[in-house]
Amino acid sequence: MRAVLVVNPKATTTSERSRDVLVRALRSEVDLSVRYTRRRGHAVDLAREAAEEGVDLVVTLGGDGTVNEVVNGLMAAEPPTFRTGATPADRLPALATVPGGSTNVFARALGLPREWPDGTSMILEGLRLGRSRTIGLGRADDRYFTFCAGFGIDAAVIHRVERARRRGRVSTPGLYLRSTVGQYFLASDRRHPAITLERPGEAAEGELATVIIQNTAPWTYLGDWEINPNPDASFDLGLDVLAMRRLRVASTARTVTQFFSRNADPHGRQALRLHDVSEFTVLSARPLAFQLDGDYLGEREKVRFTSVPAALRVIC
Repeated sequence: MRAVLVVNPKATTTSERSRDVLVRALRSEVDLSVRYTRRRGHAVDLAREAAEEGVDLVVTLGGDGTVNEVVNGLMAAEPPTFRTGATPADRLPALATVPGGSTNVFARALGLPREWPDGTSMILEGLRLGRSRTIGLGRADDRYFTFCAGFGIDAAVIHRVERARRRGRVSTPGLYLRSTVGQYFLASDRRHPAITLERPGEAAEGELATVIIQNTAPWTYLGDWEINPNPDASFDLGLDVLAMRRLRVASTARTVTQFFSRNADPHGRQALRLHDVSEFTVLSARPLAFQLDGDYLGEREKVRFTSVPAALRVIC
């Protein structure tokens, strides 16, 4: 089996020594080449090239941002056709994800351990046993995402965290909590919700303040704790949506508290939930923050979301 390991050398939880250990372990099972990212977006090119070379497996070492880039590279590739009648997922290399970031939502949603040595062991076992599954992806305009997207306050919080990290702050649950409180109270226009959500054949939902989209559950983690705005979201279904109509303090606090429940079921007059949706569009009367898989992508006024079923094989 031919494989490519795409490494983000800035991955927060690994070192050069640990990367060497990983490479030796993978080479015990596959014919491996190692390629390092040099800039943001480089993993897209590396993954596309690997797929077009006809490799069987692409492994990532990095966080959720690295995974997102690799997935977009795979989905943009034009690989050799391996056999007649192959499904789209079968035409592409399989994906394996070694957790190397600070949160690793995608890897953990697949059932992989949080730490990279344990994750590596499980991936090696999956390769030996031929254990994989096919998952669906989300797409926002022309870019794919694996586990979540956001339009509004959650994306603005990610933007604040990214700016703090560029100033040398460490990504911690505390940093996210402080950024969320600051964004909510100091930087959000909570009195004038600007978003409309449109679905084919359905009445539009207007005056929405923020929208969270999930392709699986959980949405993210706070340490070891799962946060679940849409607990029924699944890689095997369409997209799930939670939108807040207003960001009043009492109702917002009540809904956010429900995210943290072990049996999460967010509800209330200010919450709009949609399950297993194949297509919808969000529009805003003013530019709002936008994120995919935890990466801030700037401000948008319109984004079209679609579900892409059975898109990719993953080792799990």
